[in-house]
Amino acid sequence: MESEFFGTERISRILMRLAPPVMLAQLIQALYNIVDSFFVGRFSDTGLTALSIVYPLQLLMIALAVGTGVGINTAMAYFLGTRDRKRSDEAAGISTALSLVMWAVFALLAAVLMPAYARMSTESEAVIADVIVYGRIVCVCSIGLFLESGWTKVLQAEGNMNRPMAAQILGAVTNIVLDPLLIFGLFDLPALGIAGAAIATVAGQIVAAAIVWRGGYRRSPAQALYPALVRRVYRLGIPNILMQSAYTFYILGLNLILSTFSDQAVTALGLYYKWQTFFFIPLGAMQTCIVPVISYNYAAGSLDRCRKTLRESILAGMALMLIGTLCFELIPGPMLRFFSRDAEVIAIGTYGFRWIGPSFLPMVTSLIFPVFFQAVGSAGKSSLLTILRTVVLFVPLGWLFAHWGLHAFWLTYPVTELITTAVGFLFYRQFLRAEAADGAAAPQTAEEKIF
Repeated sequence: MESEFFGTERISRILMRLAPPVMLAQLIQALYNIVDSFFVGRFSDTGLTALSIVYPLQLLMIALAVGTGVGINTAMAYFLGTRDRKRSDEAAGISTALSLVMWAVFALLAAVLMPAYARMSTESEAVIADVIVYGRIVCVCSIGLFLESGWTKVLQAEGNMNRPMAAQILGAVTNIVLDPLLIFGLFDLPALGIAGAAIATVAGQIVAAAIVWRGGYRRSPAQALYPALVRRVYRLGIPNILMQSAYTFYILGLNLILSTFSDQAVTALGLYYKWQTFFFIPLGAMQTCIVPVISYNYAAGSLDRCRKTLRESILAGMALMLIGTLCFELIPGPMLRFFSRDAEVIAIGTYGFRWIGPSFLPMVTSLIFPVFFQAVGSAGKSSLLTILRTVVLFVPLGWLFAHWGLHAFWLTYPVTELITTAVGFLFYRQFLRAEAADGAAAPQTAEEKIF
């Protein structure tokens, strides 16, 4: 796909062309956690709780990997928008090195700190043992995840969505096939339990990385170019890293709050995030697709196309998220029983799901606005919205509402999303006024604004 496609084609057609492959890839990605949870839930209740506890660490891993890739993706899209193919290739060329460094640091810290993290999260010795086993394998052996994320974003910056989609499909198939074989020891294989689920997950990630390596890997630029390129990549990528990392800390915070009630409450929250991953696929696709489109058009001076991209992505996201809202309201019990047979988990989760469901619609805007501001170089607004949602609102409100009991705790979700959406609209209006003022005066160049 030619990069000019972002600047000339109808916005709706761009999204319809880019979003389906990304949605399919993210659907397949969601199967990693869903399949692991399904089989582990059949193996042991303690294992399912362990997966809920490790989940924030997996989110942190994804934040570092994908956030770095998003920074490279956005830089490449800008350079493509200014017809500077050489600089775009240079930005792509640092992806492998950055991915390896991020993986090495994360793996070392996870290996050392996993026991302490497990004991902080639960008092059950059985759950602690499962957390350590599963967490160490999926975190220390995550090199495939880091490399695949970087190479995928290189391909997506150039409009190539098909190879990442194929990588996700084959990676997920690998995970799905290996899960029952390794967990239960089918066909005379050793029964590895929760360790088998972890091994299946990292094997799928390595398969996915191997597929996007062709096309996504680019020769490293001269070392002298690294300092400037790294600064640009992380100026663009840090908002995404913060946004994704904040999920880690707010889910960890909510897990700690719920652990004061019961391990079953922690498990119910973990099952919500398994299903959320599935239902948020359309929204995740919108977030992925609009970044290169908005960045390209902003660099080209086409603010109207940026506004239209934002508007159409929000409307499409809300229409699709309505399906998730209806499912959480109408069939929470069957959704929970898919993973767990624990009556208390199902009772807690059924009540919580029905309070969380209505929050999906304002969540569309609270998650798309930070991506928009990131794409136009307004890192401050992007980061502030993320911090507001995940640090200022989620955990403090969860702590506050928990004082009135477990039932009141679930109010945290709709209240947080409504407040974040209101602030996002305020920031957006400020952005439009500032752009109008710049247009009336002698404006900065797009590169000066972004970089």
